[in-house]
Amino acid sequence: MTTDAHLSVFEQLDLPDTSLTRDTFAFAAQATPAFIHDHCVRSYVFARAHAQNQGLRAGTDYDDELLFVACVLHDLGLSEEGSNSDQRFEVDGADIAAAFLRERGVEEERIAVAWDAIALHTSDGIASRKDTEVALAQAGIATDILGIQRESLPPGLADEVHALLPRQDLAHGFSDLIITQAVAKPHKASPTTFIGDLLRRHLPYGAYPNWYDLIDAAGWGDKPVGVTARRRAETPQQVGTLYMEYLEAGDVEGLVSLYEPNAHFVPTPGTHLVGTDAIREAMRQMVDSGARLKLEPREIRQVDDVALVSNNAILTGVGPEPVLSTTTEILRRQPDGGWVHVVDDPFFS
Repeated sequence: MTTDAHLSVFEQLDLPDTSLTRDTFAFAAQATPAFIHDHCVRSYVFARAHAQNQGLRAGTDYDDELLFVACVLHDLGLSEEGSNSDQRFEVDGADIAAAFLRERGVEEERIAVAWDAIALHTSDGIASRKDTEVALAQAGIATDILGIQRESLPPGLADEVHALLPRQDLAHGFSDLIITQAVAKPHKASPTTFIGDLLRRHLPYGAYPNWYDLIDAAGWGDKPVGVTARRRAETPQQVGTLYMEYLEAGDVEGLVSLYEPNAHFVPTPGTHLVGTDAIREAMRQMVDSGARLKLEPREIRQVDDVALVSNNAILTGVGPEPVLSTTTEILRRQPDGGWVHVVDDPFFS
C-alpha cells in the first residue's frame, strides 16, 4: 500500500484493477452515500487481509475479483433503489447486485456466489460455511463494522486505510439508514433480525413484538415449562402479590423467581446481598422462620420496561415485633413479559 495522494484509490490500496471492478466501484459510489461506499471498500481490504492471514491465495484459493465485487456492492440495499423495495436490506442489495452483474455478462455461477455473500453478510455462523468468497466478505465487513478480528489485521493496516477512507462514524450512520428504512417500511425489519431489534428501540414501548410476544401471538397456546412454569407477574403491581403468596406457601424457588440473576436484595438493614445464591439462602431463612409479609402499594412509576415501586411493608414472624418499612424496588420486564426485581431494598428510605 502507498499513501501518495496523487495516486488513485485503486493504486493506493492495490485493489484488483479490472473493467468489472472499476465499473463496480463507480456504480456503488453513485448508488450509496460516500461513508457507506468507503466502508464497503475497507471491508474488501480487511477481507483480503483475513485471507492472507489464513494462508489463502488470490486466484488459487478464492476469486479476488469476485470478493471485491461482493464487498463493494454489499450495502446496495441501503441505496434509493433498495429503500423502494420491500425485502430486508441484505436481500434487496443482493438482488440489485445480481442484476448489475448480469448486465455485464458475469457468469451465473459467480453471480450466485456474490448474491450469497451480500444476502448473508449479517448472518453469523451461516456465511462462514458457504463459499470462501462469502466467508471472507462477511469477515471483512464484520471487522469494519464491529471490530471483529481486528486484532488479526497486519499492524498499521487499519490506520493506513482509515487515513485514506475515514470512518465518518460509520456504525451509527449505517444504523440510522437502517432505521430510516425500517420506520418507513416495518415489513423490511423482521422482529427476529438485528434490524428488528434496532427498530424496536426506536418505537414506543411494546409497539414492536419481541420473540416471546411472537410466541404468545402464535395461537398454539404454548406455555413456559419446568421451573419457569410458575405464574409470572404480568404487571409491576403483581410482583408484590406473588411475593406474599410465595412466602405464605413456603415456596423458596417461587420467591427467587421474582429476582434477576444478579439482583440486589437487602433483607435487613446493613445487609446487602447480590445474586441468586445469596437471595435463595435469605428466602430459605425467611420461610423457615415462618415469616409473613403484607405489602400495600404506595407509588409506581413505570417507564417502558423499567418500574420504580414503593410499598408500605409489614414483616412478621422474624422477631418479637413486626418490622415496618417503606420499600424501594426497581423492577424490569423480562423477555418473556414477566416483571422481576433488579433492586429490592425495604430499608432504603
